[in-house]
Order: sequence, then structure tokens, then C-alpha cells
Amino acid sequence: MASTVRILAFGPARAQLGADRLEVVCPGPLSPDELWSRLLELHPGLAPSRATIRLARDGEFLAPGARLHPGDEIALIPPVSGG
Repeated sequence: MASTVRILAFGPARAQLGADRLEVVCPGPLSPDELWSRLLELHPGLAPSRATIRLARDGEFLAPGARLHPGDEIALIPPVSGG
């Protein structure tokens, strides 16, 4: 049985996915770029937002060298402005 990474989508990503969450098969550890490749294969409509959406796990933005593991919950965080 394959494990998954749960994806939570906010802002434009939510609209582009047509859902606020989904699961991506994760047979083993993935880099953030590998996860993005899988997401874009499944949902090419995310491509325009790829450059502005950041990935977060447990409330922390992922570093470029991070490894994602089966069972992780990853949030797609859009750019935020305050005022």
C-alpha cells in the first residue's frame, strides 16, 4: 500500500485545484521540487502560481534541501500582504 503526502491548498491554489485538500502518492522521501513535479502532473492549472506559492510543514516554510515523507501534511501558502 502506497503512502501519501496530504496537501492543504489556500488562496489561488485552492481555486486552481478545485478543492482545499488532496493526497499525493509518496512512495518514499521527496524533495520539494519532486513534490511540485507530481502536483503539476496531476494539476497543471497550478503552473501559473508555482513561482509564488511556498510550501510549509508544521507551520514552517520548507528549506530548499528539505525532505518530505509519507504522512506529512504540506500547505500551499500563497503570497500574503498585510496592512
